[in-house]
Amino acid sequence: MQNILPKTLKLILVAGARPNFMKIAPLIKAVRSHNTKKDNKPKIDAVLVHTGQHYDSNMSDIFFKELGIPEPDINLGVGSGSHAEQTARIMLAFEPVCLKEKPDWVVVVGDVNSTLACSVVASKLGIKVAHVEAGLRSYDRTMPEEINRLVTDALADLLFTPSVDANINLKKEGILAKKIKLVGNIMIDALLSRLPEAEKSRLPLRLHLTPREFIYVTLHRPSNVDRPEILSVIMRKLGKISKRMPVVFPVHPRTNKMLEEINFRAKSYGQLMLIEPVGYTDSLWLAKYARLVLTDSGGLQEETTYFKTPCLTLRPNTERPITIKLGTNKLTSLDNLESDIEEIISGKIKRGTIPKYWDGKTAERIIKHLIAA
Repeated sequence: MQNILPKTLKLILVAGARPNFMKIAPLIKAVRSHNTKKDNKPKIDAVLVHTGQHYDSNMSDIFFKELGIPEPDINLGVGSGSHAEQTARIMLAFEPVCLKEKPDWVVVVGDVNSTLACSVVASKLGIKVAHVEAGLRSYDRTMPEEINRLVTDALADLLFTPSVDANINLKKEGILAKKIKLVGNIMIDALLSRLPEAEKSRLPLRLHLTPREFIYVTLHRPSNVDRPEILSVIMRKLGKISKRMPVVFPVHPRTNKMLEEINFRAKSYGQLMLIEPVGYTDSLWLAKYARLVLTDSGGLQEETTYFKTPCLTLRPNTERPITIKLGTNKLTSLDNLESDIEEIISGKIKRGTIPKYWDGKTAERIIKHLIAA
Protein backbone atom coordinates (compact mmCIF):
# COMPACT_ATOMS: atom_id res chain seq x y z
CA MET A 1 0.00 0.00 0.00
CA GLN A 2 1.44 3.39 -1.02
CA ASN A 3 2.16 5.93 1.72
CA ILE A 4 -0.02 9.03 1.48
CA LEU A 5 2.01 12.12 2.29
CA PRO A 6 0.40 14.79 4.46
CA LYS A 7 -0.36 18.16 2.86
CA THR A 8 1.94 19.88 5.32
CA LEU A 9 4.81 18.61 7.46
CA LYS A 10 5.21 20.75 10.55
CA LEU A 11 8.60 21.09 12.17
CA ILE A 12 9.82 22.92 15.23
CA LEU A 13 13.48 23.86 14.75
CA VAL A 14 15.24 24.54 18.05
CA ALA A 15 18.19 26.93 18.35
CA GLY A 16 19.74 27.58 21.73
CA ALA A 17 23.37 28.59 22.00
CA ARG A 18 25.71 30.12 19.43
CA PRO A 19 26.92 26.82 17.83
CA ASN A 20 23.30 25.90 17.05
CA PHE A 21 22.80 28.84 14.73
CA MET A 22 25.23 27.56 12.09
CA LYS A 23 23.37 24.23 12.09
CA ILE A 24 19.86 25.70 11.95
CA ALA A 25 20.60 28.14 9.08
CA PRO A 26 21.11 25.42 6.41
CA LEU A 27 17.89 23.68 7.53
CA ILE A 28 15.90 26.90 7.11
CA LYS A 29 17.45 27.39 3.68
CA ALA A 30 16.64 23.79 2.68
CA VAL A 31 13.02 24.19 3.83
CA ARG A 32 12.66 27.37 1.75
CA SER A 33 14.17 25.65 -1.28
CA HIS A 34 11.83 22.67 -0.90
CA ASN A 35 8.75 24.86 -0.57
CA THR A 36 9.56 26.97 -3.63
CA LYS A 37 9.58 23.96 -5.95
CA LYS A 38 6.07 23.53 -7.31
CA ASP A 39 5.94 19.74 -7.40
CA ASN A 40 7.49 19.12 -3.98
CA LYS A 41 5.10 17.59 -1.49
CA PRO A 42 4.36 17.92 1.33
CA LYS A 43 5.02 21.58 1.96
CA ILE A 44 6.96 22.18 5.14
CA ASP A 45 5.87 24.54 7.90
CA ALA A 46 8.95 25.26 10.02
CA VAL A 47 8.60 27.10 13.32
CA LEU A 48 11.88 28.52 14.62
CA VAL A 49 12.19 28.47 18.41
CA HIS A 50 15.11 30.30 20.00
CA THR A 51 15.45 29.27 23.62
CA GLY A 52 17.57 32.29 24.49
CA GLN A 53 20.26 30.14 26.11
CA HIS A 54 22.78 32.63 24.67
CA TYR A 55 21.43 36.13 25.00
CA ASP A 56 24.44 38.43 24.59
CA SER A 57 23.99 40.32 21.31
CA ASN A 58 27.67 39.95 20.38
CA MET A 59 27.41 36.19 20.83
CA SER A 60 24.06 35.47 19.15
CA ASP A 61 22.27 38.30 17.29
CA ILE A 62 25.18 38.86 14.90
CA PHE A 63 25.04 35.18 13.95
CA PHE A 64 21.34 35.42 13.07
CA LYS A 65 22.08 38.43 10.85
CA GLU A 66 25.10 36.91 9.09
CA LEU A 67 23.53 33.52 8.50
CA GLY A 68 20.27 34.92 7.12
CA ILE A 69 18.20 33.38 9.90
CA PRO A 70 14.85 35.18 10.30
CA GLU A 71 13.66 36.55 13.60
CA PRO A 72 12.62 33.53 15.68
CA ASP A 73 8.91 32.76 15.62
CA ILE A 74 9.19 32.12 19.34
CA ASN A 75 11.88 33.27 21.78
CA LEU A 76 11.79 31.57 25.16
CA GLY A 77 14.32 34.00 26.64
CA VAL A 78 15.59 31.63 29.32
CA GLY A 79 18.99 33.31 29.80
CA SER A 80 21.83 31.92 31.87
CA GLY A 81 21.97 29.89 35.07
CA SER A 82 23.23 26.56 36.32
CA HIS A 83 22.72 23.54 34.07
CA ALA A 84 19.76 22.42 36.18
CA GLU A 85 18.15 25.86 36.28
CA GLN A 86 18.60 26.49 32.59
CA THR A 87 17.38 23.04 31.54
CA ALA A 88 14.33 23.30 33.82
CA ARG A 89 13.39 26.76 32.52
CA ILE A 90 13.68 25.61 28.91
CA MET A 91 11.46 22.60 29.60
CA LEU A 92 8.82 24.70 31.36
CA ALA A 93 8.77 27.24 28.53
CA PHE A 94 8.95 24.74 25.66
CA GLU A 95 6.08 22.45 26.71
CA PRO A 96 3.31 25.03 26.04
CA VAL A 97 4.89 25.70 22.63
CA CYS A 98 4.64 22.04 21.69
CA LEU A 99 1.05 21.79 22.94
CA LYS A 100 0.05 24.83 20.90
CA GLU A 101 1.97 24.12 17.68
CA LYS A 102 1.42 20.34 17.56
CA PRO A 103 4.45 19.64 15.32
CA ASP A 104 5.12 16.39 13.50
CA TRP A 105 8.80 16.67 14.45
CA VAL A 106 10.92 18.58 16.91
CA VAL A 107 14.35 19.00 15.33
CA VAL A 108 17.21 19.62 17.74
CA VAL A 109 20.86 20.20 16.87
CA GLY A 110 24.17 19.78 18.64
CA ASP A 111 24.65 19.10 22.33
CA VAL A 112 23.69 22.15 24.40
CA ASN A 113 21.17 22.25 27.25
CA SER A 114 18.42 23.33 24.84
CA THR A 115 19.00 20.14 22.84
CA LEU A 116 18.46 17.92 25.86
CA ALA A 117 15.58 19.89 27.37
CA CYS A 118 13.50 20.13 24.21
CA SER A 119 14.10 16.46 23.39
CA VAL A 120 12.79 15.37 26.78
CA VAL A 121 9.70 17.57 26.52
CA ALA A 122 8.84 16.43 22.99
CA SER A 123 9.44 12.77 23.76
CA LYS A 124 7.17 12.82 26.81
CA LEU A 125 4.43 14.47 24.73
CA GLY A 126 4.70 11.76 22.09
CA ILE A 127 6.19 14.10 19.48
CA LYS A 128 8.90 12.63 17.28
CA VAL A 129 12.43 13.96 17.80
CA ALA A 130 15.14 14.30 15.15
CA HIS A 131 18.69 14.94 16.33
CA VAL A 132 21.09 16.64 13.93
CA GLU A 133 24.73 15.84 14.73
CA ALA A 134 23.87 12.60 16.52
CA GLY A 135 26.32 9.94 17.63
CA LEU A 136 29.29 12.10 18.60
CA ARG A 137 31.05 10.84 21.72
CA SER A 138 33.99 12.03 23.79
CA TYR A 139 33.42 9.23 26.37
CA ASP A 140 34.04 11.84 29.05
CA ARG A 141 30.98 12.19 31.27
CA THR A 142 32.52 15.06 33.19
CA MET A 143 31.55 17.14 30.14
CA PRO A 144 27.92 18.32 30.40
CA GLU A 145 27.68 18.13 26.61
CA GLU A 146 28.36 14.38 26.71
CA ILE A 147 25.36 13.85 29.00
CA ASN A 148 23.23 15.95 26.65
CA ARG A 149 24.37 13.88 23.66
CA LEU A 150 23.70 10.54 25.33
CA VAL A 151 20.21 11.42 26.54
CA THR A 152 19.15 13.11 23.31
CA ASP A 153 20.30 10.17 21.18
CA ALA A 154 18.53 7.69 23.45
CA LEU A 155 15.26 9.57 22.96
CA ALA A 156 15.51 10.52 19.28
CA ASP A 157 13.40 8.84 16.59
CA LEU A 158 15.77 9.86 13.80
CA LEU A 159 19.50 10.31 14.35
CA PHE A 160 21.31 12.29 11.67
CA THR A 161 25.02 11.59 11.89
CA PRO A 162 27.92 13.65 10.49
CA SER A 163 30.42 10.82 10.02
CA VAL A 164 30.80 7.05 9.95
CA ASP A 165 32.27 6.85 13.46
CA ALA A 166 29.05 8.37 14.86
CA ASN A 167 27.04 5.53 13.26
CA ILE A 168 29.33 3.02 14.93
CA ASN A 169 28.89 4.68 18.33
CA LEU A 170 25.10 4.58 18.08
CA LYS A 171 24.97 0.95 17.00
CA LYS A 172 27.19 0.03 19.97
CA GLU A 173 24.61 1.71 22.23
CA GLY A 174 21.82 -0.41 20.82
CA ILE A 175 20.17 2.21 18.59
CA LEU A 176 18.21 0.54 15.79
CA ALA A 177 19.99 0.85 12.45
CA LYS A 178 16.82 2.10 10.73
CA LYS A 179 16.85 5.20 12.95
CA ILE A 180 20.42 6.14 12.02
CA LYS A 181 21.00 8.22 8.89
CA LEU A 182 24.48 9.24 7.74
CA VAL A 183 23.85 12.68 6.23
CA GLY A 184 27.19 14.47 6.62
CA ASN A 185 28.23 17.56 8.50
CA ILE A 186 25.67 20.38 8.48
CA MET A 187 28.36 22.80 9.68
CA ILE A 188 29.96 22.50 6.25
CA ASP A 189 26.66 23.58 4.66
CA ALA A 190 26.88 26.81 6.66
CA LEU A 191 30.58 27.20 5.92
CA LEU A 192 30.16 26.90 2.15
CA SER A 193 27.18 29.23 2.19
CA ARG A 194 29.13 31.99 3.92
CA LEU A 195 32.58 31.43 2.43
CA PRO A 196 32.17 33.99 -0.40
CA GLU A 197 31.41 36.67 2.20
CA ALA A 198 34.23 35.46 4.43
CA GLU A 199 36.67 36.01 1.58
CA LYS A 200 35.66 39.70 1.64
CA SER A 201 36.33 40.08 5.37
CA ARG A 202 37.77 43.44 6.41
CA LEU A 203 39.25 41.94 9.58
CA PRO A 204 42.69 41.09 8.06
CA LEU A 205 43.08 44.70 6.93
CA ARG A 206 42.08 46.04 10.32
CA LEU A 207 44.46 43.71 12.16
CA HIS A 208 47.20 43.81 9.48
CA LEU A 209 47.14 40.04 9.03
CA THR A 210 48.96 38.12 6.30
CA PRO A 211 47.56 34.71 5.30
CA ARG A 212 49.49 31.81 6.90
CA GLU A 213 51.44 34.22 9.09
CA PHE A 214 49.27 34.26 12.22
CA ILE A 215 47.77 31.92 14.82
CA TYR A 216 44.02 31.93 15.52
CA VAL A 217 42.96 31.09 19.10
CA THR A 218 39.51 30.43 20.56
CA LEU A 219 39.14 29.15 24.11
CA HIS A 220 35.96 29.09 26.16
CA ARG A 221 35.63 25.80 28.03
CA PRO A 222 35.63 26.07 31.83
CA SER A 223 38.54 23.63 32.12
CA ASN A 224 40.71 26.13 30.23
CA VAL A 225 39.44 29.56 31.21
CA ASP A 226 37.64 29.36 34.57
CA ARG A 227 40.64 28.50 36.74
CA PRO A 228 43.07 31.39 37.23
CA GLU A 229 46.14 29.17 37.54
CA ILE A 230 45.37 27.38 34.25
CA LEU A 231 44.44 30.51 32.32
CA SER A 232 47.59 32.27 33.55
CA VAL A 233 49.78 29.49 32.13
CA ILE A 234 47.90 29.50 28.81
CA MET A 235 48.23 33.26 28.43
CA ARG A 236 51.95 33.27 29.26
CA LYS A 237 52.53 30.58 26.64
CA LEU A 238 50.49 32.50 24.06
CA GLY A 239 52.45 35.64 24.92
CA LYS A 240 55.72 33.81 24.38
CA ILE A 241 54.53 32.41 21.05
CA SER A 242 53.36 35.86 19.93
CA LYS A 243 56.96 37.06 19.94
CA ARG A 244 57.44 34.88 16.85
CA MET A 245 54.08 35.26 15.12
CA PRO A 246 50.88 37.30 15.62
CA VAL A 247 48.29 35.56 17.80
CA VAL A 248 44.64 36.57 17.26
CA PHE A 249 42.43 35.70 20.23
CA PRO A 250 38.78 36.85 20.17
CA VAL A 251 37.91 36.75 23.87
CA HIS A 252 34.67 35.32 25.21
CA PRO A 253 33.07 37.68 27.80
CA ARG A 254 33.54 35.14 30.58
CA THR A 255 37.20 34.71 29.68
CA ASN A 256 37.70 38.46 29.59
CA LYS A 257 36.36 38.74 33.11
CA MET A 258 38.85 36.14 34.30
CA LEU A 259 41.72 37.90 32.51
CA GLU A 260 40.87 41.02 34.47
CA GLU A 261 40.90 39.01 37.70
CA ILE A 262 44.38 37.65 37.02
CA ASN A 263 45.51 41.12 35.94
CA PHE A 264 46.82 39.89 32.59
CA ARG A 265 48.26 42.63 30.37
CA ALA A 266 48.35 41.74 26.68
CA LYS A 267 50.25 44.98 25.93
CA SER A 268 53.31 43.33 27.38
CA TYR A 269 53.32 41.17 24.26
CA GLY A 270 53.28 43.24 21.08
CA GLN A 271 51.72 40.65 18.73
CA LEU A 272 49.16 39.13 21.12
CA MET A 273 45.84 40.54 19.91
CA LEU A 274 42.99 40.14 22.40
CA ILE A 275 39.95 41.34 20.48
CA GLU A 276 36.16 41.38 20.84
CA PRO A 277 34.24 38.24 19.76
CA VAL A 278 34.08 38.02 15.98
CA GLY A 279 31.17 37.10 13.74
CA TYR A 280 30.90 33.85 11.84
CA THR A 281 32.26 35.13 8.52
CA ASP A 282 35.31 36.72 10.14
CA SER A 283 35.92 33.50 12.05
CA LEU A 284 35.81 31.54 8.80
CA TRP A 285 38.46 33.79 7.26
CA LEU A 286 40.67 33.35 10.31
CA ALA A 287 40.21 29.56 10.28
CA LYS A 288 40.95 29.27 6.56
CA TYR A 289 44.04 31.47 6.46
CA ALA A 290 45.73 30.85 9.84
CA ARG A 291 49.06 29.07 9.99
CA LEU A 292 47.38 27.07 12.73
CA VAL A 293 44.30 27.20 14.95
CA LEU A 294 44.38 26.59 18.70
CA THR A 295 40.92 25.88 20.07
CA ASP A 296 38.69 23.94 22.44
CA SER A 297 35.67 24.36 20.13
CA GLY A 298 34.10 21.43 18.34
CA GLY A 299 33.02 23.52 15.37
CA LEU A 300 36.52 24.79 14.64
CA GLN A 301 37.89 21.26 14.68
CA GLU A 302 35.51 20.53 11.80
CA GLU A 303 36.06 23.77 9.92
CA THR A 304 39.85 23.41 10.00
CA THR A 305 39.52 19.84 8.75
CA TYR A 306 37.52 21.12 5.77
CA PHE A 307 40.02 23.94 5.13
CA LYS A 308 42.97 21.60 5.83
CA THR A 309 44.32 24.14 8.31
CA PRO A 310 46.45 22.59 11.09
CA CYS A 311 44.47 22.54 14.34
CA LEU A 312 45.49 21.93 17.94
CA THR A 313 42.66 21.16 20.33
CA LEU A 314 43.46 22.03 23.94
CA ARG A 315 41.46 19.20 25.49
CA PRO A 316 42.22 15.67 26.69
CA ASN A 317 39.59 14.24 24.33
CA THR A 318 37.26 15.12 21.48
CA GLU A 319 33.80 14.00 20.41
CA ARG A 320 34.98 14.55 16.84
CA PRO A 321 37.77 11.95 16.42
CA ILE A 322 37.16 11.91 12.68
CA THR A 323 38.95 15.28 12.59
CA ILE A 324 42.02 13.55 14.03
CA LYS A 325 41.76 10.31 12.07
CA LEU A 326 41.10 11.91 8.67
CA GLY A 327 41.48 15.64 9.22
CA THR A 328 44.15 18.08 10.38
CA ASN A 329 43.32 18.09 14.09
CA LYS A 330 45.54 17.00 16.98
CA LEU A 331 44.89 16.97 20.72
CA THR A 332 47.34 18.96 22.80
CA SER A 333 47.95 19.82 26.45
CA LEU A 334 49.56 22.61 28.42
CA ASP A 335 52.76 20.55 28.71
CA ASN A 336 52.94 19.89 24.96
CA LEU A 337 51.47 23.12 23.65
CA GLU A 338 54.68 24.96 22.79
CA SER A 339 56.35 21.95 21.15
CA ASP A 340 53.19 21.13 19.16
CA ILE A 341 52.96 24.72 17.90
CA GLU A 342 56.65 24.76 17.05
CA GLU A 343 56.26 21.57 15.05
CA ILE A 344 53.50 23.08 12.93
CA ILE A 345 55.27 26.43 12.45
CA SER A 346 58.36 24.56 11.25
CA GLY A 347 56.29 22.80 8.58
CA LYS A 348 55.64 19.37 10.11
CA ILE A 349 51.93 19.11 9.37
CA LYS A 350 49.56 16.40 8.22
CA ARG A 351 47.61 17.17 5.09
CA GLY A 352 44.32 15.53 6.02
CA THR A 353 41.30 14.55 3.94
CA ILE A 354 37.67 15.69 4.02
CA PRO A 355 35.19 13.09 5.40
CA LYS A 356 32.34 11.67 3.32
CA TYR A 357 29.30 13.92 2.77
CA TRP A 358 31.03 17.05 4.07
CA ASP A 359 29.85 18.65 0.83
CA GLY A 360 27.26 21.32 1.65
CA LYS A 361 24.22 19.09 0.94
CA THR A 362 23.55 17.74 4.43
CA ALA A 363 20.43 19.84 5.07
CA GLU A 364 18.87 18.62 1.81
CA ARG A 365 19.42 15.01 2.91
CA ILE A 366 17.86 15.72 6.31
CA ILE A 367 14.71 17.21 4.78
CA LYS A 368 14.32 14.21 2.46
CA HIS A 369 14.61 11.78 5.39
CA LEU A 370 12.08 13.74 7.47
CA ILE A 371 9.57 13.65 4.61
CA ALA A 372 10.14 9.93 4.03
CA ALA A 373 9.91 8.95 7.73
